[in-house]
Amino acid sequence: MGFTSKILHADRRGGVEHGSIHKPIHTAVTFAYDDAHDLAAVFQGRQDGYSYGRQVNPTVTALQDKITLMEQGVGTAAFATGMAAIGTTLFSLLRSGDHFISSSFLFGNTNSLFNSFAAHGIEISFVDATSVDAVAAEIRDNTKLVFVETIANPRTQVSDLKRIGDLCRNNNLVYFVDNTITTPYLFSPKEVGASLSINSLTKYIGGHANALGGAVTELGNYDWNAFDNLYDNYKKGDVSNWAITQIKKKGLRDFGASLGPEAAHHISVGSDTLALRMDRATSNAQVLCEYLQAHPSIKKVYYPGLRDHPQFELAKSLFKAPGALFSVELNELDCFDFINKLDLVICTSNLGDTRSLAIPVAHSIYYEMGPERRASMGIDDSLVRFSIGIEDSDDLIADFEQALS
Repeated sequence: MGFTSKILHADRRGGVEHGSIHKPIHTAVTFAYDDAHDLAAVFQGRQDGYSYGRQVNPTVTALQDKITLMEQGVGTAAFATGMAAIGTTLFSLLRSGDHFISSSFLFGNTNSLFNSFAAHGIEISFVDATSVDAVAAEIRDNTKLVFVETIANPRTQVSDLKRIGDLCRNNNLVYFVDNTITTPYLFSPKEVGASLSINSLTKYIGGHANALGGAVTELGNYDWNAFDNLYDNYKKGDVSNWAITQIKKKGLRDFGASLGPEAAHHISVGSDTLALRMDRATSNAQVLCEYLQAHPSIKKVYYPGLRDHPQFELAKSLFKAPGALFSVELNELDCFDFINKLDLVICTSNLGDTRSLAIPVAHSIYYEMGPERRASMGIDDSLVRFSIGIEDSDDLIADFEQALS
């Protein structure tokens, strides 16, 4: 089946109580067993079932199954936020003395998290992930993992995803791809050899800014027999499930960053229209970027769908569309005045909503980095990031026109 047909009917085909087409919201934290042997078997991983709400919940399980279908994966673990998914996964798989390589073009909170890992004995090399050679140059004997984003937020650099995948396979490295900006609809990390895919469910997959969530999906490309940081307790059954089991049983249990059933339900319902929303939002973004590129008040537009983007051809070869996020540098205009004049476009810190959103990057989500780190990432003080929604494109252009005038 096609992407939307498969996702739209996932709950129903999985078996839902009373013929419901959606998995209901199961609010129970505890799950009772008539036979204590069954409860023990569930805890020990010998039997499927539910033990405690911090680790498992039927509503969350249904959402995890949907994300696994989207990513063509083996299994998924869902979390309270996207940051919880990244942090818990790395906590589960890495140990003091390990080293991993990360793109230097990172979401601000991810950058902050990685620096925290560095302070606790895990070495990190930040590199220009648009170049596979830059990644290769940092591989060491203790390197365990490579982490990249598909399209960087906010300057839209595109990682050399296929070549980095080949490099990781040849060097037996776990390849961790953040698919949030592209989503499983626009890009399949599995096809470039990724081991794990991360999605902030808060963003495009949920799509309506009404629930926080995150997920990591095992894609079945990595032989976990060769990874020496897995505990024997979790090496049961199919090898492809070992890491995701450790992430769930060790990471999610220990940190408790659990996705609640109400949020899981909102995200699941929102995900039904992912493809429809992305088609509209990416089309709007393309039209706006072409308009803005020709506007005298705009110094520079950063969007992989424009021919002058350094990774235009790479993005074209990798993605169904170049996404709905872009940034602009202003020519003499004050970024605050410009944003304040926008009417239809909302000033807020989120992205991936049905509504179009704007934020002054250097003064908000990247402020804590300091001017030196921002300069190294090419983040100008006038940079404004836009996450484009599903409004009518003519109305969006009219709003930009009146604000820029």
